[in-house]
Amino acid sequence: MTKTKKGELTPELIMKYEIAEELGLIDKVKQQGWGGLTAKETGRIGGLMTVRKKQKNKEFKDV
Repeated sequence: MTKTKKGELTPELIMKYEIAEELGLIDKVKQQGWGGLTAKETGRIGGLMTVRKKQKNKEFKDV
């Protein structure tokens, strides 16, 4: 994750929240924080973030 000032939303952090919402984990994140997720849940979010970043990079290169 990119380090920023406290409270600042980076594109990566926005994507992370979007994926958590899509996976139905957003309520858990809001209640317990990111540390409340299991390793499996965290890995799923990270994996999907990687896939999306690769897709964006590919789209950018194809333009």
